[in-house]
Amino acid sequence: MADAQWTGPRGADLGEWLPVLDLVEPPRQRRLTVLVRLLLLIPHFIVLFFLHIAAFFTVIVGWFAALVLGRLPEPVFRFLAGYLGYQMRVSASAMLLIDRYPPFTLTPPPDYPVQIEVRPTELNRLAVFFRLFLMLPAAVVQGLASSGWWALSFIWWLITLVLGRMPRPLFEASAATLRYSMRFSAYFMMLTPAYPKGFFGDDALSVPEQQTRSATRPLVMSGAGKALLTLFLIIGVATDITTSATTTWTSDTTDNW
Repeated sequence: MADAQWTGPRGADLGEWLPVLDLVEPPRQRRLTVLVRLLLLIPHFIVLFFLHIAAFFTVIVGWFAALVLGRLPEPVFRFLAGYLGYQMRVSASAMLLIDRYPPFTLTPPPDYPVQIEVRPTELNRLAVFFRLFLMLPAAVVQGLASSGWWALSFIWWLITLVLGRMPRPLFEASAATLRYSMRFSAYFMMLTPAYPKGFFGDDALSVPEQQTRSATRPLVMSGAGKALLTLFLIIGVATDITTSATTTWTSDTTDNW
């Protein structure tokens, strides 16, 4: 497996810089690890539970600090960036995007096939103050896409198990879902001032030719990949409607009794 690299534009950046998720697409996956993937990740889910609690309170501290300083303090930024990277590595494994087991560390090995990049930068205090309201549209898109993917996850698991790999259009759509989730989380945690973008992938010319690329840098999606991503959204909407209708029916039935 090729080493993961993420050497993005630096001083010569043009326009708004977005957080980066680099995924090295595995040519094959071990069927045994695909079969028991979620069981293997249980220790990571436990670690993430406690990290999530710590990150929640750290975000609150960071919010007040950003209002005063116009940026996140370095220790806060470093912890939240490490937490986000850990979460993305576990999520990538759970979504069958990689085969290699995630390390139990906030700082991954440089050759690990999942890397993120967020950069410390100044924050707009007004945008920080209204962050919870500003993020609502992106939260809806992220929630629908993720719930749609997981609603059909048994099918994706079965396909990957039978083929020993994830078909390219499915990889594209799954990677796009995870990348948007990463950018949404980075925005929510004030790791970036950039609003989540690029849900349907990137322009092939968005990264200069001389830059090292991964399967998601840039994430140039095929028509089939975009169709699957749209399907995730549709299934996400259907799942939410079904859940709401079921909850309402259950509540009405309970009241009648």
